[in-house]
Amino acid sequence: MTTPAHRPSAAAPEVGIGWRHPHYAALLEQQPALDFLEVHSENFFSPGGAALAVLREGRERYAVSLHGVGLSLGSAQGVDEWHLAQLARLVQAIDPVRVSDHASFARGAALHAADLLPVPLSRAALDAMCTNVQRVQDRLGRPIAVENLSAYVQWRGAEMDEPDFLNTLARRSGCGLLVDVNNVFVNALNAQLRSEHSDPVGACRRWLDAIGPHHVAELHLAGHRHCGDIVIDDHGSRVDERVWALYRHAIGRFGAVPTLIEWDTDVPELAVLLAEAAHAREAAAQVLAPATDQQTVAA
Repeated sequence: MTTPAHRPSAAAPEVGIGWRHPHYAALLEQQPALDFLEVHSENFFSPGGAALAVLREGRERYAVSLHGVGLSLGSAQGVDEWHLAQLARLVQAIDPVRVSDHASFARGAALHAADLLPVPLSRAALDAMCTNVQRVQDRLGRPIAVENLSAYVQWRGAEMDEPDFLNTLARRSGCGLLVDVNNVFVNALNAQLRSEHSDPVGACRRWLDAIGPHHVAELHLAGHRHCGDIVIDDHGSRVDERVWALYRHAIGRFGAVPTLIEWDTDVPELAVLLAEAAHAREAAAQVLAPATDQQTVAA
């Protein structure tokens, strides 16, 4: 339910898809009606070569969003200088519409876990992440967006809940938030499997309602997989109907926020992703149309 303090924009949201290798050629050939493409930043860190050439060609036709998985914004050791330098070079070359990464850590001492690990919901972890986010933003000369995580382990002794952590991060650092609706749902399903609550959809609605609308820069939608005693955010299937319902709730609260369809494993034909993108447009229109109608009547 939309809070009285925030009236969503009636404009249609920008909708994009994750542009992965199997669809490089097809997308450039077909040039479907999309508002933006999102790519994983680290795949294009090489200063030359075929991958960067393809990305430049895509950038001539579409806005591009750079989504990273390796900044390790939650690392107490700070951001890796080499990684940040490669990202800065890519940002300068591509001029993306958005740059984002995750509220996670992956680095400790000289080791890199090659995974997105959750940070403690503590004041010390928040201080470290604010420092790291600010360093990245200063280097890039622009705000970034930070994504909530699908987490399969938990730290004990939380000093705040996740929405409070993210809201405070955005307020202190000036970053935006990338709200992954599927990640919120996956975490709620896993909490249900741990018998922590019996209403995962309700828990997700409360999570979304706790996020400050003015912080949200992008929404992500993806599929997930049930693996017996755990649910995995595998980005390997169509968006679940309950996630679509939560997306409509998110649009009602946050307004016409740019929306991405992610699909990274068992990648289907491009037409399937385009159909999911069209579904996102239709779902958002169902929520935003009443606001448009009211403005028409008032005029």
